[in-house]
Amino acid sequence: MAFQENEIILFILGIGVLIFILKNHLDPKTSQVLMGFPGYNLFVYAYIIILIGWVFTILEGFFLNELLNMIEHMCYASSALMLAYWSWKVFGKQEVES
Repeated sequence: MAFQENEIILFILGIGVLIFILKNHLDPKTSQVLMGFPGYNLFVYAYIIILIGWVFTILEGFFLNELLNMIEHMCYASSALMLAYWSWKVFGKQEVES
């Protein structure tokens, strides 16, 4: 086994954040606030993909290290692209009304 302790801690913290997101998403009071966040779904999907990448970084210590390492980095790249798109969509150039 060749996983590192910090990978496990990062994953546990990531699961905690996901639980927080899901709890607040299901609560009617806070769900209205979250849904008002621009691009909320895209932002959460990007987070879930990076969380999946953290799972692969742990699993690569046990088996199929080359393949799982590649999938892990594909998850990181996909998440980064989604966050870049989210940033462009939320903060990008906005059309001026005339």
